[in-house]
Amino acid sequence: MSGWSFAASPGIVLVALLVWLGSGYVCWLLYQRSGKRSAVGRLELLRFLLITLLALTLLRPEYVRTYERTEKPHIQVLVDGSGSMETRDLLLTNQVQTRAEWVETRIASAFWKPWERNARVLVEEFSTTPNAATNTLPGTDINAALERVLRADTDLKAVVVLSDGDWNQGKSPLAAASIARERDVPIFTVSTGSEQPLPDLALEWISPPSYGLFGEQITIPFRVKSHLPREVKIPVILSSGGQEEVRREIVVPAHSEMASTILYYPRKAGEVSLNLSFPVQEGEIIPENNARDFSMNIRLGNLKVLVIDSLPRWEYRFLRNALARDPAVELHCLLMHPGMPTGSGRDYIPSFPSSKELISRYDVIFLGDVGLGQGELTLEQCELIKGVVEQQASGLVFLPGKRGRLSSLTNSPLGELIPVVLDQERSQGVVLVNESALALSSSGRKHLLTRFDPEENRNEEIWNQLPGFFWSAAVERSRPGSEVLAVHSSLRNSSGRMPLLVTREAGMGKVLFMGTDAAWRWRRGVEDKYHYRFWSQVVRWMSHQRHLSEREGIRLIYSPEAPRRGDTLFLQASVLDKSGFPLEQGEVSVTITSPSGRSEHLPLLPSEEGWGVFQNRYVAQEGGDYNLAVIAEKEERRLETKINVSQPQLEVVGRPINRAIFQEISQISGGTNIDVSAFDQLVKQISVLPEPRARQKRHRLWSSPWLGAGILLLLTLYWIGRKRAGLI
Repeated sequence: MSGWSFAASPGIVLVALLVWLGSGYVCWLLYQRSGKRSAVGRLELLRFLLITLLALTLLRPEYVRTYERTEKPHIQVLVDGSGSMETRDLLLTNQVQTRAEWVETRIASAFWKPWERNARVLVEEFSTTPNAATNTLPGTDINAALERVLRADTDLKAVVVLSDGDWNQGKSPLAAASIARERDVPIFTVSTGSEQPLPDLALEWISPPSYGLFGEQITIPFRVKSHLPREVKIPVILSSGGQEEVRREIVVPAHSEMASTILYYPRKAGEVSLNLSFPVQEGEIIPENNARDFSMNIRLGNLKVLVIDSLPRWEYRFLRNALARDPAVELHCLLMHPGMPTGSGRDYIPSFPSSKELISRYDVIFLGDVGLGQGELTLEQCELIKGVVEQQASGLVFLPGKRGRLSSLTNSPLGELIPVVLDQERSQGVVLVNESALALSSSGRKHLLTRFDPEENRNEEIWNQLPGFFWSAAVERSRPGSEVLAVHSSLRNSSGRMPLLVTREAGMGKVLFMGTDAAWRWRRGVEDKYHYRFWSQVVRWMSHQRHLSEREGIRLIYSPEAPRRGDTLFLQASVLDKSGFPLEQGEVSVTITSPSGRSEHLPLLPSEEGWGVFQNRYVAQEGGDYNLAVIAEKEERRLETKINVSQPQLEVVGRPINRAIFQEISQISGGTNIDVSAFDQLVKQISVLPEPRARQKRHRLWSSPWLGAGILLLLTLYWIGRKRAGLI
């Protein structure tokens, strides 16, 4: 069936007809007044034709073809098959089901049978599958699923969506809802899941270090999230091979989360499989998220530390003793007595390691109350210390003293590395009559270096009870890019409280500024409990990155240590030649094999600073384990390692459903949104839906570009004709 349709009322059509007839009469009068010239007659006919076309255009004529339906209309059922549907939060008949299990049960029952009397039912699952080539993550694109169905199927009667509404890819589904409204196709949505989390306690996150040293204490951070209506005290258990290793109790507030740490003492070297868990609590619905497995590489090895100072002050003596007793530390000391020979004895070295290959051995360097001058450091030695920190990822600790020699280093190459701006007018520091203490900043309360107890509140109590100090360095402010961990408890300046414990990154390494020389006083009444632990944590934290992956003569440092998919990995290889000297020139490359098995050969370019450092960067396009082989073929150096790249999880299990988006979709399209309890009523409602209107195809003549072009052509001819007839 076909016919014409106008978008104007009958009254407007009547007025337009009268105007049209009047225009024709005027054209006739003009023709009569011209003496019935044939040229004028043709022009007036053309004018009347143009008026007719313009009038028809304003009435918006459309040629409508109506197609009678010869087959049953379609009802499309879209089922969410994404990962979030594995959330177990449907409590029905005293049994907890996952969202996917509930949907599978409904599909198995063929709930759409009552609809098949008047319609043809199509069932389809939708979700985004991962694709490494297009960098696509597994996720949910509800809008794409709806738009594809609405545009492809011209015989739709209705669309039914069974999903939790957790869309995380593509455009908003409201765009598809607008298309459905234009096509008069209602969208019925079933919110599959709970709007509120079920009573549960979950081990939500755990972040173990990539490796640990045998014999050291390893800190493993974790986070527990509670959806229970009460506060609970739970034992967190770290086990290996089914045997309990460590147990500690934490208190998790109601409807909140608790971040904490657990300390692990490895019993053997090698790859260790561990499990972190806690018992199921009363009223907890989902027990399977109370444990997580992970692995850690435990290595044998020593950390090489160099301590440089001028006078054997108390801080130097107790620091030296603490590091000498650490089984994982190989200690070397250099005591530069002003006007006297250097110190000698066990663990002492006679002179400063004056070459790149000698100083590159040290993981951490402590600089005490020494500076530039006769019998102390030279500019060349300062340049070496700066190079080993920035190029070899070593750590540097500044420990100023009452001699005030640190201020002499501000104009040396080491001046750029100091994390604070010193008060040059008070280079010898500040002495107070009353005892002061270090007050932790917000960053310091959570930092590994200041962690004496896994519980944050208990840790702060310990710091408040530590013996204080009477002398401190005079500091104006921290430098940009620094992180202040602790400040002076009483002294202030124009920039706020005086920062005394400050860290900063320098190139590939780390720098720490300790603005008081009284940490040894922390031993009062507790011996080495806090003093030893603090410096032990400093040494391990600062040297951690240097030992991510190494073999004899070659070391690979990468950043970030825990990369995510899409991150840029900064690769830096330190290579020694066959003689043991840093390789200045040569060919070094890395072969990277992705989790999908694709291999790439990447040359490592020599650093401008030398030091045997070769660098490049690589973008991790996939999640999973990458195998890296660093090769310096001429020097016969080869290192193989593995880097785990985490995959961002768009599909989160345990998140409440997004019912609001489904309510908007159904409201816009003329459908209904329900939860699972009203599913039977929805089946009945769709069974009695009226038949969809006959499909129409409209040819909009008024908006056709051909009509516009034709009118423009006729106007051109009319103007030319008037010109030739001498009427212009």
